[in-house]
Amino acid sequence: MTNYLLFISGGELVLVLLLALLFFGSSAIPEIAKTMGKAMREFKKASNEIQREINEYTADVRKDIDEVSDTVNRETSAIKNNLTEVSDNLNSEAREIENNVKEKFQD
Repeated sequence: MTNYLLFISGGELVLVLLLALLFFGSSAIPEIAKTMGKAMREFKKASNEIQREINEYTADVRKDIDEVSDTVNRETSAIKNNLTEVSDNLNSEAREIENNVKEKFQD
């Protein structure tokens, strides 16, 4: 079973580490690792800052969208209530007319 780390097998990883040791020397490798650690930390900090700014700027847009959504929901509810009221009134008047017609034809 072969483990792959970024498409590099274990043997290739050992070879790269040996070449780095030969090229940079044993005293420079801790400094290189420290520098890489700082770079990764700065990258993570920058990405978190960018994410925070995006969330901060989109919060206003979300607030506006929520306000518009609430307004639309209120207005549609009002329209629905008005339509229900009109429909009930029309049904009531239709029943009243039907009853009047029935009374006229029964007499």
